[in-house]
Amino acid sequence: MRTGRPLAPISVTQEQRTTLEDWTRRPKTAQALALRARIVLACAEGKPNSVVAQLTGVRQQTVGKWRSRFAGMGLQGLLDEPRPGTPRRISDADVEKVLTMTLESLPRDATHWSTRSLARQSGLSHSTVSRIWRAFGLQPHRSETFKLSKDPLFIDKVRDIVGLYLNPPDRAMVLCVDEKSQIQALDRTQPMLPMRPGQVERRSHDYKRHGTTSLFAALDVKTGAVIGECHRRHRSSEFRKFLDTIEQNVPQSLEVHLILDNYGTHKTASIRNWLAKRPRFHVHFTPTSASWINLVERWFATLTDKQIRRSSHHSVRELEAAIKSYLAINNQAPNPFVWTKTADEILASVARFCARTLEPGH
Repeated sequence: MRTGRPLAPISVTQEQRTTLEDWTRRPKTAQALALRARIVLACAEGKPNSVVAQLTGVRQQTVGKWRSRFAGMGLQGLLDEPRPGTPRRISDADVEKVLTMTLESLPRDATHWSTRSLARQSGLSHSTVSRIWRAFGLQPHRSETFKLSKDPLFIDKVRDIVGLYLNPPDRAMVLCVDEKSQIQALDRTQPMLPMRPGQVERRSHDYKRHGTTSLFAALDVKTGAVIGECHRRHRSSEFRKFLDTIEQNVPQSLEVHLILDNYGTHKTASIRNWLAKRPRFHVHFTPTSASWINLVERWFATLTDKQIRRSSHHSVRELEAAIKSYLAINNQAPNPFVWTKTADEILASVARFCARTLEPGH
């Protein structure tokens, strides 16, 4: 009985195995080449394409391609084929040298490489280094920050909140609640220069402060509508008033699930007593240092981008009027944010991130 196309035989010499394993073990090897090396090593163990595809996270056709390429061309078959056009003047060795130096070393006089410093060290032109960096998406001059949650109940809280997003309970409203505090009413010291052809909008870098306000907001996960109100102070008494506002705006027939962060005003005795008297309200606290899981933070970012960052207000009252106007416009045709990742996918991503921070060289 025919069972399909026969597999291309794989025979790996000791020298080839050493090279393949070196490609996979190097912590910062180009990921495409490292994946091809893992595919070949798995095939060399006699595993069928379907099993190798499942182990490496690719399609069976991809496994078959690199199995055949290695069987016919050896290690050279795993490298990218030459493309039509002007012959390359930069060899693969030069590219690998630039990548290795960029990812696995630092200059003596700086915290990161520049195109010119790496060009001097590698003997290539800075334009060549720049092209290689662009091709591989490397930007040594850029750096971002991160913070991993140390909450001992991190896994339980992620599963709880993501479960509310993906499978909300029946006859209940899920509200993401938080405060955007200390929103400043800023007034530029000089008139703005409006945009015109060939010139972007210009504004003075200095400003006058006219006070602050805090926006308390509750985002309905299902509809995208927002319950919001501004208060001049940011205490538990103001938060309790906002809870009263939420209660007035949610039908009595519905249960209410509140997703909150761990700010102190959310856990005072007055708030606990308020919640104890209203059994239809259920509180779900986010993990510490994990504000990204609260969807209202994404709405705050939109508010800042569309209304606050480039605005100019002569008073706090004027700022609050602008925020209330934005709330009204948002609620006329609200668009919900769609949460797509499962809790398992999030936890797996965090695990991979933690493993990378523990790699040698970090």
